[in-house]
Amino acid sequence: MGTLPERKDIPLWVKAPEDLKDPEVLQVQTQLLEAMFGPAGSRIPYIEQVSKVMLELKVMESSDLTEIVVYGSYLYKLRARWMLQSMAEWHRQRQERGMLKLEDAMKALELGPWMK
Repeated sequence: MGTLPERKDIPLWVKAPEDLKDPEVLQVQTQLLEAMFGPAGSRIPYIEQVSKVMLELKVMESSDLTEIVVYGSYLYKLRARWMLQSMAEWHRQRQERGMLKLEDAMKALELGPWMK
């Protein structure tokens, strides 16, 4: 990724052009984005400010994945990438547990004594 990002409002804590050269990239299931970043990405500015990075989201056309591109100094990029991966995994597991609970509830409804 040798090109600079298209974003016009580069945060003050990101030093252009050196912090924009080698971004960290991770892929996240698109369905997890709202849980991670809030409705319409409302939490992105806060996450950027606290992490001292700049984030860009790029929806991948051929899959249900979105690339999260992280710009910033080397250590901040790595820390933000780790944090985002952890958040995505936590939300994925939470969603999976919710689906399992739903399946159990549906099975309980189907197998209740009144249904026999």
